[in-house]
Amino acid sequence: MAGETDIDKLLKNMNPVLNPGSFVFSSVKSISNIPSEKIIGTFREKEGITVIVKKEIADQFNLTYDYLASWITLEVHSSLNAIGLTAAFSKALAQANISCNVMAGYYHDHIFVGKEDEEKAMGILKSF
Repeated sequence: MAGETDIDKLLKNMNPVLNPGSFVFSSVKSISNIPSEKIIGTFREKEGITVIVKKEIADQFNLTYDYLASWITLEVHSSLNAIGLTAAFSKALAQANISCNVMAGYYHDHIFVGKEDEEKAMGILKSF
């Protein structure tokens, strides 16, 4: 099933949902010692593998991190070809001085914001 590409429909139907917990980004050389079901996301870079996990998992596996985040999922099924969705919400968050880190999944966009900004970010995203 193809995702939505119409920017007006995407913004109207974003339906942001705050996932429970605190999340961190860490860079590791290997993810072989971290159970795959505990990993939220990964991205391979030349310096290492960025891994996103719950804070408790990072602490359990002695992973280093310096950013404590909240994870917001936009429940609208956005197409990977959609134009303008990321720009719209990132601009609104930036205007409120909120940093956001975005990961696109096949079905949904996922936004990581500083833990201290979760309520403010949710209010902005719901205002669309």
